[in-house]
Amino acid sequence: MSAFDANPFADPVEVNPFQDPSVTQLANANQGTLDEFNPFSENSRQTNAAQTIPTTQPAGASQPAVLQTSVEPTPQSVASAAQAGLLKQQEELERKAAELDRKERELQNSAAGFNPKQNNWPPLPKICPIKPCFYQDFSAEIPADYQHICKMMYYLWMFHSVTLLLNVLACLAVFTVEPTTTGSDFGLSILWLVLFTPCAFLCWYRPVYKAFRSDSSFSFFVFFFIFFCQIIAHIVQAVGIPNWGSSGWILAFSATSNLAVKIIMIVVAMFFTTCATLSLFLLKRVHSLYRRTGASFQRAQEEFSQGILSNRNFQTAASGAASTAAQNAFRGN
Repeated sequence: MSAFDANPFADPVEVNPFQDPSVTQLANANQGTLDEFNPFSENSRQTNAAQTIPTTQPAGASQPAVLQTSVEPTPQSVASAAQAGLLKQQEELERKAAELDRKERELQNSAAGFNPKQNNWPPLPKICPIKPCFYQDFSAEIPADYQHICKMMYYLWMFHSVTLLLNVLACLAVFTVEPTTTGSDFGLSILWLVLFTPCAFLCWYRPVYKAFRSDSSFSFFVFFFIFFCQIIAHIVQAVGIPNWGSSGWILAFSATSNLAVKIIMIVVAMFFTTCATLSLFLLKRVHSLYRRTGASFQRAQEEFSQGILSNRNFQTAASGAASTAAQNAFRGN
């Protein structure tokens, strides 16, 4: 009701909000506290340090990237690095040179102690003063495709030598029975044994061995020529012409009437016939292999000319003949 009794046209009463008792009490309390607070006192610093809570960094957080400044190398450092590289290369080269020297010494020592292929044919005992003259090894020198035929030729030469020895015995047997008419046969049989045994080895067996070993066309042609003559000799010896030094069919039936001697001479005639037959067969086999090797007469001529020109004796003789001819021509002028 009092509100309606007031004069609305009167001046309004000035209301000061700061005169409120509650506000005045709070302001007085805060002022007293602020007057007693000194942030620079020792107690305040200890209180603030005790109340300070350090911040902890999460475990998975990474350190912030720090931008590092690039340092340009100096000429001294570059020269030192280059010198170190050169020293390292020099040490590596010296190590390799030492390794090469060691290997060279090992090779020289092995070469000094290396024994070349020693001659093993004929197989003579060590106490014999005569040493082997040839080296022969089918498995080491002859290709596998030609080893069989080469061994067959070697066995043929051995069979031929045995036949010549038996021929000497047969001629000796008939000489003991008929000394007046068969003396020349016995003498020639010894000559054929001494002559044909080494000549057959050197003239047709070694050429065919060398031909299969090195695929030499020249050796093949030498073999064919001499072995063909050997086949003709086998045929003549199997026939047994009297006074030719061979116990063949004719001499076996006409030389004597002694049955034992006749049988021995017939056996030797059979051996000569077998030699001729085997020789023809093996000649055909060698010729078939020769055609498969690619050898030719032109290659044989080239090998012969190269062998002659590379021979020191021939070169010496040719140079001597040329110098003699030049001197004679100079003197004539």
